Amino acid sequence: MYDFSYHNPDSVADAVSAMNKAEDGKFVAGGQTMLPTMKHRLASPSDIIVLGGITELSGITVDGDSISIGAMTTHAEVAASSDVQAMIPALAALAGNIGDPAVRNCGTIGGSVANNDPAADYPAAVIALGARVKTSKREISADDFFTGMFETALDDDELITAIVFPKATAAAYMKFENPASRYAIVGVFVARTEDGVRVGITGATHCAHRGMRLEAELRSKFSSDACDDVEIPVEKMNADIHASAEYRAHLVKVMAKRAVAACLGSSD
Repeated sequence: MYDFSYHNPDSVADAVSAMNKAEDGKFVAGGQTMLPTMKHRLASPSDIIVLGGITELSGITVDGDSISIGAMTTHAEVAASSDVQAMIPALAALAGNIGDPAVRNCGTIGGSVANNDPAADYPAAVIALGARVKTSKREISADDFFTGMFETALDDDELITAIVFPKATAAAYMKFENPASRYAIVGVFVARTEDGVRVGITGATHCAHRGMRLEAELRSKFSSDACDDVEIPVEKMNADIHASAEYRAHLVKVMAKRAVAACLGSSD
């Protein structure tokens, strides 16, 4: 490795202060991306600000028809939460299928959303459910948060404190996963809320995004068959050793159909 300064703040204010004083600091939540990146010499921050000691960033709270999940809440805690299971079962199921037990017990929802890996699961849920991302400075809507590959609307000295999800009438997440990592080669989250139907897609392109074409068809007819005639632009799809652009475009429709079927309580 190499020399860096280590900070273990016990409050959000102290964490932000440490970041502002650092030459090239990085916040670390569960460390599932940052630590491997540093080991491979792909990042060399001057300061590491570990958020694990900030108790105010953990926990799950129900407030009426919404549920707030603290940024440092682990995937395992989200999956096991009776509140999440009751209000948004699809979100609990999503969390329970991230990586392996070691990843689920170390990785956090805030870290995953802030990192915005193009194959991560949570961004699709944040988008489809129309969640609100609370930070140390402000509140950011799901539609404004994800801006590009590994890029978000967060400022360098801004950290996520909680993510607030509205209760869904029906929701389901389906993904075609890498068998080793369980990362989404393509994942589609479909949700019916008070605002109508929303679709979040991950893994398919360089950044998680709304499936606007799918939404338009599903608002007219909420059925799996409604996805059949939707044209998914192949030129925008990722292509790698795991799947071609054409195959990913096909998977978007397949996963969307399965998610809609799950919302309706049936299976294709």
